[in-house]
Amino acid sequence: MSLPVSAAPAAAPSVAGSRRIVLMLAGCQALAMTSMSILATISAIIGHMLATDKALSTLPVALQMTGMMSATVPAALLMARIGRRGGFWTGSAIGASGGVVAGLALWAVSFPLFCLGTFLIGSSNGFAQQYRFAAAEAADEGFRAKAISLVLAGGVISGLFGPETARWSRDLFPPVLFAGCFAMVVALQFGAAAMLYFTRLPPPPQRGSLRAGRPLIQIVRQKLFVVALLAGMAGYGAMSLVMTATPIAMIGCGYAFPDAALVIQWHILGMYAPSFVTGHLIARFGLKRVLLLGAALLLTCCAINLAGTGEANFWAANLLLGVGWNFLFVGATTLLTRTYSPEERGKVQAFNDFMIFGTSTVAAFSSGALLVGFGWTTVQLALLPAVAIAAAATLLARLRRDPAPPQYVRS
Repeated sequence: MSLPVSAAPAAAPSVAGSRRIVLMLAGCQALAMTSMSILATISAIIGHMLATDKALSTLPVALQMTGMMSATVPAALLMARIGRRGGFWTGSAIGASGGVVAGLALWAVSFPLFCLGTFLIGSSNGFAQQYRFAAAEAADEGFRAKAISLVLAGGVISGLFGPETARWSRDLFPPVLFAGCFAMVVALQFGAAAMLYFTRLPPPPQRGSLRAGRPLIQIVRQKLFVVALLAGMAGYGAMSLVMTATPIAMIGCGYAFPDAALVIQWHILGMYAPSFVTGHLIARFGLKRVLLLGAALLLTCCAINLAGTGEANFWAANLLLGVGWNFLFVGATTLLTRTYSPEERGKVQAFNDFMIFGTSTVAAFSSGALLVGFGWTTVQLALLPAVAIAAAATLLARLRRDPAPPQYVRS
């Protein structure tokens, strides 16, 4: 059955124009994700400082994930109605507000207020996740996987500068430790909004498009959609579970904050640096092999963490955790774009991201409790079932034999 296409598609940008759009979106993603990288480096440690019950140390991280999950549906549906630019600006405003709230919480020594700030910053990330879909819409089928991976490659900057920025800005406003980090979060959110002003994006879709296309239940029953969703959920869930617990586990093993920040820095580089080649790997070897390689790397991460708690173990495991996440997430996003027509994109993207970041939120909430209550080994073993299910679904699916994807018409 052929999928419906929009009645009045806008003219597609040239190849050079598409690449310019993708590069600008990569820059916006880099700035937005650097603020998330700062938060990933410090939020669990600040939670440990402020929380009376240390089992709640990772609650700010979990609420960051909750905010991201909560924003995914409104972000996708809002952008389907008003366009990408207005939606991304809304996300930047929410993120800057969260930076202000979290900074004030440190001055007030308020754990609940800090949790609110991380929730707001996480909500802005729910909007920023749409950058990869905006890149897909600017690219033709042959360039789409590379466009998605290039936008995610903007996260390399976040891996390089996020933890480093956290290190030098934590003492910016003495005697309040880490307050300067949130001043940087505000600046980065405004920087992303400013760069977006100079980015040419498709116009907003016509009104009524949210109700167009097939029912959502029909779309999510597709084999390709199921594989894409499971791969995305496994990758984000495993990454969130292990990364959230890592800084606290390292400090518990006697390592200093700079050591934990360095491990997180390499983890974030592992998440985004492969994006320069992931699209090429998909084109060369196919989606199935890339997805299975991502699952294998997550299992290797688990094995390294189980082998010991040396600094080299933390470093190598978190690096592979990031690379495995990248292969699963880029592959899953590429596969997802084959399952819907343009007028269906809002509801499909909203449902997909809600499920993925919902899994990430549950993993982040569980991470601290598992670490404090049962230990580092249990954190590692908890990720195995999700990764095994995603790998099995990918193995069973004959991705190459599916019908050709529908023509992607820009609305």
